[in-house]
Amino acid sequence: MTEKLIFIDIDGTLVDYENNLPSSAVDAIHQAQDNGHLVIPVTGRSKAEMYENILAIGFDGYIGGNGNYVELNDQEIFHKHLTAEDTKAIVDWLHQRGLEYYLESNSGLYGSKKFAERGKETIQAYSAYKGKADAKQMDVKKVFPDMIFGSDPYRDDINKISFILDDYQDYLDAKKEFSNYKVGTWGGVGEKALFGDVALDNIDKSVGIGFLLQYLGKSKEDAFAFGDAKVDIPMIEYCGTGIAMGNAGPETKEAADYITADVDQDGMWKAFQHFGLI
Repeated sequence: MTEKLIFIDIDGTLVDYENNLPSSAVDAIHQAQDNGHLVIPVTGRSKAEMYENILAIGFDGYIGGNGNYVELNDQEIFHKHLTAEDTKAIVDWLHQRGLEYYLESNSGLYGSKKFAERGKETIQAYSAYKGKADAKQMDVKKVFPDMIFGSDPYRDDINKISFILDDYQDYLDAKKEFSNYKVGTWGGVGEKALFGDVALDNIDKSVGIGFLLQYLGKSKEDAFAFGDAKVDIPMIEYCGTGIAMGNAGPETKEAADYITADVDQDGMWKAFQHFGLI
């Protein structure tokens, strides 16, 4: 079979919303690689959030920041990020509003002064929406164990800035204030608006994939995309074959060419088998 590129979202696709990684998914990835295919995660996570249990799988590349950063064989080949001026403007606005935030960079996650304290309640709500039984025992340090506090927030290497929504109006005002950027919300299962985020406009998962395919001289017809959320729709529609997990939302399923089983019901393995990748 001709070499294919398999692009996989992480949260809700590779791992479930309790961060459980099915062994069948790991087996499918390794067998596909043995068959000569490339397997690459495509995620909103910056490199600092690619924890060891995921990195240990051994991917052929990495696309992070929802498409703003691309690696191939551990070498950076593409990176579009907020400038120092962008970051300062966003951070100053958040300070003015009294909103706590964290900066997402490949070098680390950088929390605002009171993010750990203010974030406890929101993190518990986020954990509950992700289905965690111990949600009431969660806090920022458990969810983001490597988060760094007290650093200068005016950085020039930031992929995205996430902030706690005290009210949905905070998101609406951010969207108005930063109309030249991509402003969104997130919050676990159902994509509930617990956090807002600000990133560069005109960047989505298909941008990173498109750059990598061009770099490798590959056609999008050679590409498979797996996802579960609305943020995955651009890559599902862009790639030659788009696959939605059984636990995906209705809009994501509608955009897909094929719907597999849930992430925790061997959905990835079953789809890899269905398309002859393994």
